[in-house]
Amino acid sequence: QVQLVESGGGLVQAGGSLRLSCTASGRTRNYYRMGWFRQAPGKKREFVAHITWSGGSPVYRDSVKGRFTISRDSIKNTIYLQMNNLKPEDTAVYTCAADLTAENWNSADWGQGTQVTVSS
Repeated sequence: QVQLVESGGGLVQAGGSLRLSCTASGRTRNYYRMGWFRQAPGKKREFVAHITWSGGSPVYRDSVKGRFTISRDSIKNTIYLQMNNLKPEDTAVYTCAADLTAENWNSADWGQGTQVTVSS
């Protein structure tokens, strides 16, 4: 069984920074990519960023470009999300996902999520 464990969430003031981590353990598979999603109260889950294990260019949603940076440590099976200049609208539960394909995330493995709260 695969486990994706996130950490690094918390409460921060607007303009502050947080760094999220997600480590895959257990029966990990040959993932093509890993990424971050978020879900705010009353809203649908939305894509934030993803990165491929092959080292291709990361992909970001427009609203986080220039503020968030996704990176990976292949040896540790870990990805990171450095979040700078955080805004109240970034408040959400952030969840890590690991996908075997480049098509969609329907067959991905998912973590439990970590809460990020940005106060104004």
